[in-house]
Amino acid sequence: MTGEADIALAALDRESGERFQSLRTPLEIRSFGMNLIVLQPRQRGRIHAHEHQEEVYLVLEGELTLVVEGVEHRLGADQVARVGPAVRRQLVNTGADRLVLLALGGAGEHVARDARAWSAWEDGGAGLPPQEVSTPEDLPLA
Repeated sequence: MTGEADIALAALDRESGERFQSLRTPLEIRSFGMNLIVLQPRQRGRIHAHEHQEEVYLVLEGELTLVVEGVEHRLGADQVARVGPAVRRQLVNTGADRLVLLALGGAGEHVARDARAWSAWEDGGAGLPPQEVSTPEDLPLA
């Protein structure tokens, strides 16, 4: 392979003291938004909606009170919610602990099944649809 691979790396900064960390710019994301949101106890975000963008909220730490059109929904760590574009929503930390979540947003239709797969790095060609390539064996125990 010639040239550099199209890859960007970034780290989540849960301790910055900022409520909002954009990950789109450092990761050079072009097709969707991605933000780390940290809310301390009793903090809340703006009530908002989008014209085109749907959003997904993935709770990493704490408990999110997701208020959707005035109705509260509680999500704990490792829970996920999707909210459609025109729906008003607010992110609230009603708990006693810090809330950390990833917010992902995008608009437009998802392009499904566009992946290609190979059995080994040495394999060339265009690859095959992933379902046609066997899952590799697990790494040996150390």
